[in-house]
Amino acid sequence: MPKKEKGKSHSIRPVTKRPPSWCRYTPEEVEALVIKLAKEGYPPSQIGTILRDQYAIPLVKPITGKSITEILKEANLAPSIPEDLQNLLRKAARLHAHLEKHKKDLHNKRALQLIESKIHRLSEYYKERGVLPENWKYSPKTASIV
Repeated sequence: MPKKEKGKSHSIRPVTKRPPSWCRYTPEEVEALVIKLAKEGYPPSQIGTILRDQYAIPLVKPITGKSITEILKEANLAPSIPEDLQNLLRKAARLHAHLEKHKKDLHNKRALQLIESKIHRLSEYYKERGVLPENWKYSPKTASIV
């Protein structure tokens, strides 16, 4: 007998690809907001959250026809390394620093192995897609710089 699911409470993306009728922003205004927030130093994921919470813009793509990162690339504001990979590199650098002080911490040694495995898988994906250069290579020394 299969287990019962615990609940159904979660956010769901809109069914239609059209912008909602109640959203009064033009595509140019939305792009200007994205660029303004990027210049203030926000990463793409936070830009989406700010637009949702403060400006009542549920999704950028149905309104502008482009994703946040595409808008940032056009404005030459896109990060050189994708945000998800950047976050993993930061996490690995923090764990390396921790393990230098606490050499016997076996749980975090394993956690570092798992994070580095994710970094390698994600970097291979981005190399195939042409987001990262083919000669990009992860090393713990470069992670500490990031």
